[in-house]
Amino acid sequence: MINVGIIGGSGYTGVELARILCNHPEVKITVATSRQFAGQPLARLFPNLKNRLDIVFENSSPEQLCEKADFFFAAVPHKTAMNIVPDLLSAGKKVVDLSADFRIKDIATYEEWYQPHTSSYLLDEAVYGLPEIHRGAIVKSSLVANPGCYPTSIILGLAPLLKAGAIDPHSIIADSKSGTSGAGRAANVGTLFCEIHDGFRPYKVGRSHRHTPEIEQELGSVAGEKITISFTPHLLPISRGILSTVYATLSPDFNRSIISELYEEMYSTQPFIRLLDEDDFPATQYVRGSNFCDISFKIDTATNRIIVMTAIDNLVKGAAGQAVQNMNLMCGYEEVTGLEIVPLFP
Repeated sequence: MINVGIIGGSGYTGVELARILCNHPEVKITVATSRQFAGQPLARLFPNLKNRLDIVFENSSPEQLCEKADFFFAAVPHKTAMNIVPDLLSAGKKVVDLSADFRIKDIATYEEWYQPHTSSYLLDEAVYGLPEIHRGAIVKSSLVANPGCYPTSIILGLAPLLKAGAIDPHSIIADSKSGTSGAGRAANVGTLFCEIHDGFRPYKVGRSHRHTPEIEQELGSVAGEKITISFTPHLLPISRGILSTVYATLSPDFNRSIISELYEEMYSTQPFIRLLDEDDFPATQYVRGSNFCDISFKIDTATNRIIVMTAIDNLVKGAAGQAVQNMNLMCGYEEVTGLEIVPLFP
């Protein structure tokens, strides 16, 4: 049993962490922070946790936090994390950071897309927390950078193909759609009910979404070469879920049978990857509330392109669930502990 702290517990990711960890047999949540709601019971802000979690939000310093927990999830905005995480690590704590502060290895790239980095010396130590690809390094790490939601859906879909050289790495087009919880819990006109209901639109078009360098970094690592992609996100009028449809040109001599073997070889033993049949396409409603990533593909022989489709819950496999999956690996628990949640349907 370990004592766990959630830093930034009042957002959608924070409450999803609390929901999952409430059912984890090896975890006790001993502290959750929120500057805005300090002094209020967590279950008052989130009534879904009533009678399951009896703690009060705090606004504590890193030193005070370290007295209350051994493992921390940093579910705070970019830049805030880089100011907190070093103190936690110095105190001998383990951390999964859910911001982007430790995902991007190249400091110049990070600062181009975000802001100046005050803890860049930790970038080499941080492990990118996609267990299906970096499991061995995650097990040994004290600092894991939890992947973004869009990157998770795209990287998992393409990794087997890039690893085998089955596609032209310079032909990738990623078309992704997300529920509105991906924009966070803060009030925003663009995510008001009347703004999104009965509508569907792209946003941050033309290489302007901050997940772009993260996706390219990890795809390039798998492929062994620099990769530039076309990535366009869209906002769906649903609360949670991501569906990514990714297109790429097939390399010579790769057919459906060979590609199916590539996916089986890489993912057949992965507990949260579900490979679907050729005409069984992923859908957000079939992964809702779970840590699964559903994947299928189709070959367009007329254009010699492969179409890879993935579905995840952006708050679970795209955030809190994957963070708990990483915690399990870092702490020596079974990887699936606390995460064997059957998707909610309807």
